[in-house]
Amino acid sequence: MLLGFAAWTLLLLMVTVGIYRWGRILAGLSGIASFRSDQLEGAPWYQRGTRAHANCIENLPVFGAIVIALQAGHVTGSLVNWLSIAILAARVVQSLVHVCLIQTDKVVAFRFSFYSVQLISFIWLISIVVLRLNAGT
Repeated sequence: MLLGFAAWTLLLLMVTVGIYRWGRILAGLSGIASFRSDQLEGAPWYQRGTRAHANCIENLPVFGAIVIALQAGHVTGSLVNWLSIAILAARVVQSLVHVCLIQTDKVVAFRFSFYSVQLISFIWLISIVVLRLNAGT
């Protein structure tokens, strides 16, 4: 699932930021150096895509640290698998809702519900690692 999360992060980058920027560059509408990192510009879906990609980047190391802890502690099981699947599935849906829909209060609340699934799953996995490691000492 960690590899899937990383792959999703890259795919989201290529499909949103990459297509928009390279499309504009190749069409002669923008110079390659014209995209500022300190200011969001461009079409609304592109701006949301940029933010959705940043959300993935922010959460990928958290998931990575949890997976490393699971591996180091030799913690496995169906609950670990299901929580990991929930994290990736919720991340994909959250990103799609972010990029594809206009961000009204209802849409943001809907999107946040998928982020909440990830947070709860992160905390649950951390708890499993801590409890298993404490039980072993």
